[in-house]
Amino acid sequence: MSFLKSCVAATALAASLAGAAFAEITVNVAYDADPVSLDPYEQLSGGTLQLNHMAFDPLVRWTQDLQFEGRLADSWEQIDATTMRFKLREGVKFHSGNEMTAKDIDWTFDRIKQSPDFKGIFAPFTDVEVVDDYTVDLKTSEPYPLVLHTATYLFAMDSAFYTGETADGKDKAEVVKHGDSFASRNISGTGPFVVSEREQGVKVVFDRFDGYWDTESAGNVDEIVLTPIKEDPTRVAALLSGDVDFIAPVPPTDLKRLEEADGVQLITMPGTRIITFQMNQDRVEAFKDPKVRQAVDYAVNNAGIVDRIMRGFGTVAAQASPEGYAGYIGGLEPRFDVKKAKALMAEAGYEDGFSITMMAPNNRYVNDDKIAQAVASMLSQIGIKVDLQTLPKAQYWPEFDERSADMMMIGWHSDTEDSANFHQFLTACPDAETGNGQYNSGNYCNEEADALMNKANGETDPEKRAAMLQELEQILYDEAAYVPLHWQNLAWGAKEGMNAGEIVNALNFPYFGDLVVSE
Repeated sequence: MSFLKSCVAATALAASLAGAAFAEITVNVAYDADPVSLDPYEQLSGGTLQLNHMAFDPLVRWTQDLQFEGRLADSWEQIDATTMRFKLREGVKFHSGNEMTAKDIDWTFDRIKQSPDFKGIFAPFTDVEVVDDYTVDLKTSEPYPLVLHTATYLFAMDSAFYTGETADGKDKAEVVKHGDSFASRNISGTGPFVVSEREQGVKVVFDRFDGYWDTESAGNVDEIVLTPIKEDPTRVAALLSGDVDFIAPVPPTDLKRLEEADGVQLITMPGTRIITFQMNQDRVEAFKDPKVRQAVDYAVNNAGIVDRIMRGFGTVAAQASPEGYAGYIGGLEPRFDVKKAKALMAEAGYEDGFSITMMAPNNRYVNDDKIAQAVASMLSQIGIKVDLQTLPKAQYWPEFDERSADMMMIGWHSDTEDSANFHQFLTACPDAETGNGQYNSGNYCNEEADALMNKANGETDPEKRAAMLQELEQILYDEAAYVPLHWQNLAWGAKEGMNAGEIVNALNFPYFGDLVVSE
């Protein structure tokens, strides 16, 4: 189906009454997976954030050059060391027809604090104070350098819509991970699109919101049909045949093919999502020994994975922070030395190796299942026998939350475009109350590292803060807290005749509300 889907009047009489037929623009999008829920705060994931930017709006959002632009916030100012004041746009409507006011921002903030996945991001924040109907103060416990970074995650929810009880007596506002809740099935945001149809794993249909506040946006798409296509070749073939109009991701094996194809745009940019494996110290006694963790790291050929599996479309990593982030250490080199790995195993008393289980998704990251198979094979070279299981994303995340395997894959793009976020979620001591370590399936814990993160998050001097974050990265490297593989580059494919290159970004949630199709 073409992205220009002409919808003429149903009858000649209707056409004559209208004076002319109208053209509705539908864009067919194919991702490797669809959002697992309609709740904007159930799961901290790329799929959720893409949904949020289609059906909701944040206070501010990132631009393509990683600056900030106002969305629900018309303006903002720092009024004291721990208070940022936001002036809200007036006249913004939710999909339900309710008006968005300061009370919705306050209500949303309180709900975020109840979200297992998101509350860690907002840990430095103590309150949203309502000044008047269109003014809120976002307050922190101490001076915090990442207030605007975090405000990109404050998507206004319709407090009236989500307040009350369901017919079976459940709270409409409850956050339920991987469960059946009101918010996981129902949605009312302020965003450019309304979810009009959803069949998990089959498709999600987004219709343009007639009452959308951003009348200055040039976006002219009336409908977006998001179809999950897990298999890379099928997804690429769908774009080349014209069945779909926009795909992500484009696998490294097809970059050249799309680049040379007629009528298709290939859009690429460097990525900052680190792909890693975590080693569960609570499940495997050997993983408590830093020498064993280092041995695992030495056994994995990061450069080989990027060269052969990723076809060079990635950057070999030895740390979480990519170049340009405050915590990046230029001198850290990826480990790869099988002889050294075997020696470390012997020193730790595991010369004969041991057996582990491993899990990875097969439709979340570029070539995730192939990467997992390669790592499993590499570990066999040092006597670690791997029982590998790969799962679709929707089935993988519940298993990840249960820490169901000894080694598990996790990719992470810093939510705040800052180094501290990697540690907060991936390697900090797990703490259900604060949300720290929410995605630390290795159960690694180093109190010195946590103290450095906390100190850095209260430091407003950039040089001092960078020194703390680099010291933190060095600790994680020295202890082999996890296995860093590579930073995943980004690639999208789109039909010509769209401004697709203008709506994508390094955070990998295109702003489809601003998509323009040439008519």
